[in-house]
Amino acid sequence: MSKIKSIFLLVIVTLLLSACWSKRELNELAIVVALGVDKVDDEYEISIQVVDPSEISTKHPSSGRSPVVTYHAKGKTSFEAIRKMTTLTARKAYFAHLQVVVLGEELAADGINDTLDFIARDHEFRNDFDVIVSHNSTAKEVLNVLTPIEKIPANKLLNSIKVSQKAWGSTLSVSIDELVNTLNSNKKSAVLSTIEIDGDTKLGIDQTNVQRIKTPVVLNFVGLAVFKKDKLVGILTEDESRSFNFLNGKIKSTVEIIACPEQGKLTTEITKSTTKVKGQFKNDTPQINVQIDVEQNVGEVECDINLTENKTIQYINKKTAELIEERIKKTLVTIQKNYQLDILGFADVLYRKDAKKWRDIQGDWSTIFPELAVNVEVRVTTQGLGTMQNSLLHKAKE
Repeated sequence: MSKIKSIFLLVIVTLLLSACWSKRELNELAIVVALGVDKVDDEYEISIQVVDPSEISTKHPSSGRSPVVTYHAKGKTSFEAIRKMTTLTARKAYFAHLQVVVLGEELAADGINDTLDFIARDHEFRNDFDVIVSHNSTAKEVLNVLTPIEKIPANKLLNSIKVSQKAWGSTLSVSIDELVNTLNSNKKSAVLSTIEIDGDTKLGIDQTNVQRIKTPVVLNFVGLAVFKKDKLVGILTEDESRSFNFLNGKIKSTVEIIACPEQGKLTTEITKSTTKVKGQFKNDTPQINVQIDVEQNVGEVECDINLTENKTIQYINKKTAELIEERIKKTLVTIQKNYQLDILGFADVLYRKDAKKWRDIQGDWSTIFPELAVNVEVRVTTQGLGTMQNSLLHKAKE
């Protein structure tokens, strides 16, 4: 009897593990790498960027076709528009490999909650793709631009965000999970990287855009979009975006240019930046103290200056610190006075410092934040001088 039971159990287990009941063959799917969402009148226009596998395969020579294809459809909701896409595509759209979502500027100004609800709720979407906003163009137009070097434009968008964040500091990689959590928070407002088309959008869709030595149309990140709740209210400039990332502790490396003591200029490379943000209640009045420690190397010298002298290094440290501080203070004026939105998460800092006192002022935070005292101190250390310590080339010119 026990033998019969064992055989019965073995058959049941075998049936359960015998196959992938939900499997889908690769040749049945349209692999989506980028998704664009625009608002057109009262409808949503969905754009998808789909990979043509045969054009990116290393085993087969290219036929000269575009490595990606874009499809567009409209609907009363984003979900409806995507389902209507099946009338255009030969295969069902598959979103598990999605890398970036582009939100159109008009949609972002109108509100992104409904769109994000669909994207975050759908089981086919993963939670590790980035979200960005288009500027002076639609998401549809952005996804139609072919890019050089990176065959798949979605890869270009994602790589540019991450490379620029590490080497320049004006962009910010924000995943769908991070965005949803920020929008659900009552203490912090959201920011997203902003993309625009530099050049004629009609030329960007043509294959010749990637066949010329000088690309006539490029995709360019221009700053950080600021949101009030789920609505776009403005865009920080490139300098303001870098200052935001200094305050946010996101600067990995960047470049600063200072004036030399007499004439000319000197360029430094920031190699490390550490930000400490502390909150305190002074006589029950909240304030924020920011300390930024920066390490840098001398990158380029366009003046006659002796880098072997301690006073020269002290001068470089002082001028770099003053430059960063001044730019940060101007950015804080923009954030506090113009936008009046806590995109830096100062409310969380104060809450962690003293939850009870924070609750006392929580209801008035929107009026307190614009007048909040924020003390910024930047300390700079110059370590590397390069392989040539003095500006010998400039002396030789004399």
